[in-house]
Amino acid sequence: MEPPINEKEFALGENHECNQSVEQTRYSDLISDEISKETRSLESISTVEVEKPMAIPLDSEGQMATQSDPGAMLPGERERSDVAKIFMGPNGIRAGWRLAIFIATFAALVGGSQFVLFHIPALAAWQKAQDPHVFNPYQMLIGEGLAVLSLLISAWIMTRIEKRTFADYYLPGSQAFGKRFPQGVPYGFAMLSLLLALIAAFHGFSLGGLAITGREALYYGLLYAIGFILVGLFEEFSFRGYMQSTLTTGIGFWPAAIVLSLCFGALHLHNIGEAWFGALMAGSFGILAAFSLSRTGNIWFPIGMHAGWDWGETFFYSTPDSGFLAKGHLLNSSFHGPTWITGGTVGPEGSAFVLLVLVLGGVGIHFMFPARRLT
Repeated sequence: MEPPINEKEFALGENHECNQSVEQTRYSDLISDEISKETRSLESISTVEVEKPMAIPLDSEGQMATQSDPGAMLPGERERSDVAKIFMGPNGIRAGWRLAIFIATFAALVGGSQFVLFHIPALAAWQKAQDPHVFNPYQMLIGEGLAVLSLLISAWIMTRIEKRTFADYYLPGSQAFGKRFPQGVPYGFAMLSLLLALIAAFHGFSLGGLAITGREALYYGLLYAIGFILVGLFEEFSFRGYMQSTLTTGIGFWPAAIVLSLCFGALHLHNIGEAWFGALMAGSFGILAAFSLSRTGNIWFPIGMHAGWDWGETFFYSTPDSGFLAKGHLLNSSFHGPTWITGGTVGPEGSAFVLLVLVLGGVGIHFMFPARRLT
């Protein structure tokens, strides 16, 4: 028989069991809290975005390139940059390449137009019938007209490429045949007259009588006037216009003027009867024309000067021009004496007095037009 349970002992036992239950509950809660914290920590770690390592650019020697290093670019980019520098400069396409584009365009236009014209049977037959040793005004008008047209088209194409105007090429349309051109025509004629006067003073030149008169003289005088305006426009705009303007951006004004004047003189060696001294003087005339450009700011004065010189030489005084004697000349002029005075078959351009006249012409331009800076 079990002994009776004391009420006090029963109460103490009951309290002890309750306390144990409370302790177990608290312990469970603590474990649950720790598990929750660990879970949240793992979740936060799993959501962290892992950054990819940066690609470090290297130079040609395998060293790390920095932003301050001007060569901090990939090899392909550096190669493209080096190639671009060959064609492009601070002012866009380099001057040499622009000149090449211009010359190629002009040559293509002239060659194409001549091919078409001289494949017309009647025109081809007429061309073959002409004396190659005689200066013909009709041939000059056709040839120089095509050359000027091709030149202007080529220059217009370059204005579209370079975003420039004809005024940038020293040929402002607003001043076409304005004040400077009529100043240049008598100036060139006066220079040639002085040259022939010097030759005549040494008994090397005489005028003779009239070769043609009346309407015929007016007719040929007008034809040659138009023709030599075209000559002046073509030669001055090509050498002292577009090419001078373009080459100036690459090497400067006077270096460009010297190079182009040498080329201008060398081209005269292709003329029948031309000599090296006459070609040298033609190049010297190019320097004088460049000097007048530097003083006036455009080529209208040298165009007029060029036209006045050539018209007086070929038609009015009727002397050989770069080895050519003109059909329809005004006078029966003649040269006599040593070649160093008269210029011989070259004409007065081959005389030793040419350089003196060109220097005097430069002095006159110096006083006519105040000095100005040409950019």
